[in-house]
Amino acid sequence: MEQNENILSVLKIAPGQHPQQVEIDNDLKALQEAVGGSIGASYPFADDPVAVVYNDDGKLMGLPLNRALRDENGEMYDAVAGTFLVVGLGEENFASLIPGNGAEI
Repeated sequence: MEQNENILSVLKIAPGQHPQQVEIDNDLKALQEAVGGSIGASYPFADDPVAVVYNDDGKLMGLPLNRALRDENGEMYDAVAGTFLVVGLGEENFASLIPGNGAEI
Protein backbone atom coordinates (compact mmCIF):
# COMPACT_ATOMS: atom_id res chain seq x y z
CA MET A 1 0.00 0.00 0.00
CA GLU A 2 1.51 3.31 -1.05
CA GLN A 3 1.38 6.13 1.48
CA ASN A 4 0.93 9.79 0.57
CA GLU A 5 3.60 11.65 2.57
CA ASN A 6 1.50 14.85 2.42
CA ILE A 7 -1.39 13.26 4.34
CA LEU A 8 -1.19 11.70 7.79
CA SER A 9 -3.53 8.98 8.98
CA VAL A 10 -3.64 9.44 12.76
CA LEU A 11 -5.82 9.03 15.83
CA LYS A 12 -7.59 12.15 17.05
CA ILE A 13 -8.70 11.97 20.67
CA ALA A 14 -11.02 14.63 22.04
CA PRO A 15 -11.95 14.85 25.75
CA GLY A 16 -14.79 12.50 26.63
CA GLN A 17 -14.80 10.94 23.14
CA HIS A 18 -13.61 7.68 21.62
CA PRO A 19 -10.49 7.93 19.42
CA GLN A 20 -11.22 8.61 15.76
CA GLN A 21 -9.03 7.73 12.82
CA VAL A 22 -8.63 10.90 10.73
CA GLU A 23 -6.52 12.10 7.86
CA ILE A 24 -4.85 15.49 8.09
CA ASP A 25 -2.32 17.40 6.04
CA ASN A 26 1.27 16.69 7.05
CA ASP A 27 2.20 20.25 7.98
CA LEU A 28 2.50 22.44 11.06
CA LYS A 29 -0.67 24.44 10.36
CA ALA A 30 -2.84 21.31 10.15
CA LEU A 31 -1.35 19.89 13.36
CA GLN A 32 -1.98 23.19 15.16
CA GLU A 33 -5.56 23.34 13.89
CA ALA A 34 -6.20 19.76 15.01
CA VAL A 35 -5.14 20.47 18.61
CA GLY A 36 -6.30 24.10 18.77
CA GLY A 37 -2.99 25.91 19.19
CA SER A 38 0.78 25.58 19.47
CA ILE A 39 1.88 21.98 19.39
CA GLY A 40 4.00 20.03 21.80
CA ALA A 41 4.97 16.39 21.46
CA SER A 42 5.52 13.60 23.96
CA TYR A 43 6.92 10.13 23.37
CA PRO A 44 5.46 8.14 26.26
CA PHE A 45 5.60 4.70 24.66
CA ALA A 46 9.30 3.83 24.54
CA ASP A 47 8.83 0.60 22.59
CA ASP A 48 6.40 2.04 20.03
CA PRO A 49 7.29 4.49 17.23
CA VAL A 50 4.52 6.94 18.08
CA ALA A 51 4.16 10.44 19.49
CA VAL A 52 1.36 12.23 21.28
CA VAL A 53 0.89 15.67 19.69
CA TYR A 54 -1.02 18.05 21.94
CA ASN A 55 -1.78 21.73 22.53
CA ASP A 56 1.32 22.92 24.36
CA ASP A 57 -0.67 25.61 26.19
CA GLY A 58 -3.74 23.44 26.82
CA LYS A 59 -3.45 23.37 30.61
CA LEU A 60 -2.74 27.11 30.81
CA MET A 61 -5.76 27.78 28.57
CA GLY A 62 -7.96 25.71 30.90
CA LEU A 63 -8.79 23.07 28.29
CA PRO A 64 -10.53 20.03 29.77
CA LEU A 65 -8.27 17.23 30.92
CA ASN A 66 -8.41 14.38 28.44
CA ARG A 67 -6.26 11.33 29.21
CA ALA A 68 -3.68 10.38 31.83
CA LEU A 69 -0.13 9.46 30.89
CA ARG A 70 1.16 6.61 33.01
CA ASP A 71 4.60 5.13 33.61
CA GLU A 72 5.55 1.46 33.27
CA ASN A 73 4.13 0.83 36.78
CA GLY A 74 0.76 2.33 35.88
CA GLU A 75 1.38 5.46 37.96
CA MET A 76 0.04 8.68 36.48
CA TYR A 77 2.78 11.23 35.81
CA ASP A 78 0.91 13.76 33.66
CA ALA A 79 -2.39 14.44 31.93
CA VAL A 80 -3.08 15.75 28.44
CA ALA A 81 -5.48 18.70 28.24
CA GLY A 82 -7.66 19.22 25.19
CA THR A 83 -7.75 17.30 21.94
CA PHE A 84 -4.59 15.46 20.98
CA LEU A 85 -3.28 13.27 18.17
CA VAL A 86 -1.42 9.99 18.21
CA VAL A 87 0.92 9.96 15.22
CA GLY A 88 3.58 7.63 13.89
CA LEU A 89 7.24 8.54 13.79
CA GLY A 90 9.18 8.67 10.54
CA GLU A 91 12.91 8.99 10.12
CA GLU A 92 12.87 12.78 10.53
CA ASN A 93 9.26 13.76 11.19
CA PHE A 94 5.77 12.58 12.01
CA ALA A 95 4.25 9.79 9.92
CA SER A 96 0.97 7.95 9.50
CA LEU A 97 -0.05 5.15 11.79
CA ILE A 98 0.07 2.21 9.42
CA PRO A 99 0.00 -1.58 9.80
CA GLY A 100 3.41 -3.17 9.86
CA ASN A 101 5.53 -0.31 11.20
CA GLY A 102 4.69 -0.89 14.86
CA ALA A 103 2.50 2.22 14.89
CA GLU A 104 -0.79 0.59 14.04
CA ILE A 105 -4.30 1.95 14.32
